[in-house]
Amino acid sequence: MATEAGIPELDGAPLFLLDAVPEADELVVDGAEGRHAVDVLRLTPGEQVRVADGNGTVAEGAVLSAGPEGLRVAVRNRFEVPPHEPEFVLVQALPKGDRGPLAVELATELGVDRIVPWTASRCVTRWREDRVDRGLAKWRAAARAASKQARRPRVPEVTGPMTTREVCGLLADVDLAVVLHEQARRPLAELAIPAAGTVAVVVGPEGGLTDGEVVAFRAAGAQAVRLGAEVLRTSTAGAAALAALSLRTRWV
Repeated sequence: MATEAGIPELDGAPLFLLDAVPEADELVVDGAEGRHAVDVLRLTPGEQVRVADGNGTVAEGAVLSAGPEGLRVAVRNRFEVPPHEPEFVLVQALPKGDRGPLAVELATELGVDRIVPWTASRCVTRWREDRVDRGLAKWRAAARAASKQARRPRVPEVTGPMTTREVCGLLADVDLAVVLHEQARRPLAELAIPAAGTVAVVVGPEGGLTDGEVVAFRAAGAQAVRLGAEVLRTSTAGAAALAALSLRTRWV
């Protein structure tokens, strides 16, 4: 039996991510994934698991053995999980401290497909040239870990950081672009959401968007919207917007 997302049901089965899922009747989950399966989850022979490559290829089967070499799995089924429609893109202004990975984690659990780090004018955090790789590594690790937690066979892409000009170019090419703004009059709930294509959500920094950024995004075709009366942190606003969008597109 398949779920609404096209994924065969396997209730309660943990998901492990490998760089590639080998074409074989048996496979081994080793390294950090294997240690987690054996030492933390304490999986035993006969238990059901899933193994994915993060790009939609999934193998599922039963544990044959669990030991120092990792988890040996007998594959009984393979399938491909197609990308969700519509695609959700989160343009996330760089939050302070550990709130960046938190924003990525929450967005991943709520269904984001692509995350774009954005260096907004009022960002306190700045990824200097020597910090870009480190910052991206943290965000990508958070996306991968959250995908496992949510049992998502597709790990969201975390792109390189973009400037405001580059974000405008991105927004001009999507099917629907929205900018979360506390002073916007129109609620997100009133917008018509496309059933396919790409929907982009822009979340500003803790200091808020500048007038110039709002004007630039509107010129690129984005609409300023609000979620509600409350003002959310930049690390949670994106997840809230994704949940609202999913309720009208995916969770039906």
